[in-house]
Amino acid sequence: MGGSVKDVESKEELDSVVLQGAPVILHFWASWCEASKHMDQVFSHLSTDFPHAVFFRVEAEEQPVISEAYSVSAVPYFVFFKITISFMVPPLTSLLPLVAYPIIVNAVALLLPQEPAVGMATTIEDGKSVDTMEGADPSTLANKVAKVAGSINPGEAAAPASLGMAAGPTILETVRELSKENGASQVESQLPSSLTDTLKIRLQKLIESQPVMLFMKGSPEDPKCGFSRKVVEILREEKIKFGSFDILIDNEVREGLKKLSNWPTFPQLYCKGELVGGCDIAIAMHDSGELKEVFRDHGIEASDDSNEAKATEPESGNGGISDSTGLSLTVTSRLESLINLSPVMLFMKGKPDEPRCGFSRKVVEILQQEKVDFKSFDILSDDEVRQGLKVYSNWSSFPQLYIKGELIGGSDIVLEMQKSGELQRVLAEKGITQKETLEDRIKNLINSSPTMLFMKGTPDAPRCGFSSKVVDALKAENVSFGSFDILTDEEVRQGLKVFSNWPTFPQLYYKGELIGGCDIIMELRNNGELKTTLSE
Repeated sequence: MGGSVKDVESKEELDSVVLQGAPVILHFWASWCEASKHMDQVFSHLSTDFPHAVFFRVEAEEQPVISEAYSVSAVPYFVFFKITISFMVPPLTSLLPLVAYPIIVNAVALLLPQEPAVGMATTIEDGKSVDTMEGADPSTLANKVAKVAGSINPGEAAAPASLGMAAGPTILETVRELSKENGASQVESQLPSSLTDTLKIRLQKLIESQPVMLFMKGSPEDPKCGFSRKVVEILREEKIKFGSFDILIDNEVREGLKKLSNWPTFPQLYCKGELVGGCDIAIAMHDSGELKEVFRDHGIEASDDSNEAKATEPESGNGGISDSTGLSLTVTSRLESLINLSPVMLFMKGKPDEPRCGFSRKVVEILQQEKVDFKSFDILSDDEVRQGLKVYSNWSSFPQLYIKGELIGGSDIVLEMQKSGELQRVLAEKGITQKETLEDRIKNLINSSPTMLFMKGTPDAPRCGFSSKVVDALKAENVSFGSFDILTDEEVRQGLKVFSNWPTFPQLYYKGELIGGCDIIMELRNNGELKTTLSE
């Protein structure tokens, strides 16, 4: 089965293969996810590089049993089985950047002979998941596969082509040197092929056409993927004027740039001709403030002029961007009404209390964790809305989250925004406050007065004898107290029973703590302890 990728049809099939003992790698993907498609190409290459491992592809939404078993909530997502191998090598940190070290360690591991030597440790975990990976990172994927699958052939050094494409120039140079020492002559032939001089010149001119240059899918006004959209937003937040090129309209530029930059995915951000990185790196640098420093160090100042320049060539045109969605006015009007139905609007598969896919469930959980009041629309119940919204939003998958009429993104983007704290910031900027949960409301009521009585009726007009007795006892001791009529709010009435673990009323609280009901209050009063208890 090695050397190819197979689609998993059932959990039973997967379990059966895992138990056979060979290294197994799963790729959870979705047809609508562009990043999944890119990573699937890398995954396919790796299956050739490591023919002794089993490579399975799992369509996440079509195989919910398998997806749930491995807690898949975003794609691409990878699960690794069978073997974990760790190697000890001489420290290289004095020669190379710290960020490169883990990749070099793995590259060294690939070039060493299969038989364990001194300083090498091997751990085997049969039939168990030993590692996972979320996101589109070819270099990390290649490293993790190498660690799980081991050398390609006994006695041969291994350096998969996929690792060469994903690694940086410094790392590749290190791999070359180490491969010579270990007799791995095939490394050189597996490195990225050279570019023609004409294409190199063209790419360099594009890269240097603007001080800050973004190669993306689509245009800044009409991004064709969430990652490109995110980098555009970051540059606008930094108030940096930038040029852009739509790689979807020119495959020569698209493929050539991957080789020139040795960076397999898009978007790619350049500053004064130097590659800064992709979406993940741009986000991390933006969040840490490092991106602002890089721009400043290169003499690029923030500007209130946010107009972006498109780096187009005579043959490239405008990328086929349409001024119209092509939807009828009736459908457009309906979609806009739905989008603006609530300040926070989620278009999902199923309902919040019964999601029909893991990605929708994840976004619901995030909104609930953020205590955001939101409305939802089940796109499975209306195909006109489902298909129309894809065109209207230029976003081909679901769920789709909107805040104050603006598309935020799908599951991956919302998850990333929550992790970075950006989601909370966006909600605050849009004037959306956390909704008060029932527990929060009860706590606020209990603490609204040092002495607080939850009763039937009011102190002036009690609606039951027990409440009347407690009111009389408090007045007799000249205790000042607040009150809440539980007959006016069934939610508070039932919620307080659970909160206090006390099934009846009245309930008396002092400084946020439950004192008790009618019997306890009467006992405290008869013992002369009520005044003391409520003044401590």
